[in-house]
Amino acid sequence: MTLNLTDLQPVPGSRKVRKRVGRGRGSGHGKTSTRGANGQGQRSGEGKRFGFEGGQTPLYRRLPKIHNFDQVPGRDWVEVNVGALNVLSPNSDVTPDSLLEAKLLRKPTDSLRILGNGELKVALKVKAHHVSAGARGKIEAAGGSVDIIGPGQKKEK
Repeated sequence: MTLNLTDLQPVPGSRKVRKRVGRGRGSGHGKTSTRGANGQGQRSGEGKRFGFEGGQTPLYRRLPKIHNFDQVPGRDWVEVNVGALNVLSPNSDVTPDSLLEAKLLRKPTDSLRILGNGELKVALKVKAHHVSAGARGKIEAAGGSVDIIGPGQKKEK
């Protein structure tokens, strides 16, 4: 059996015939050209913006305006790992202000969190808002101490 160019056909279902509207009643798409009867939708360029309900007050204006309902302001925690504290001198106080001077923090913060990644080789007196259990163990194993600062307390210098 030989294959000729006249035998080639597209796969069934891969080609769709375009709907031709407005070509008389016999076509089934005559008169209103599948646009229904009267109304805004029969015109060319028809389109309604998102949320438009035909002139009725839309849902987003019918609902009450609830702003900042039951929202608790969060805290932006700044995290410093124990391994980064090795650059400080032994027996020095570690506070948010001292870390700012040592360039370990970029901006002053009220929410300093000390985490336990890395090894600590110097004894330090750490004063932070939160210290993880692993970090506390490493600081005390190096001969240092840990104090927790409350969120409303002033940082000691």
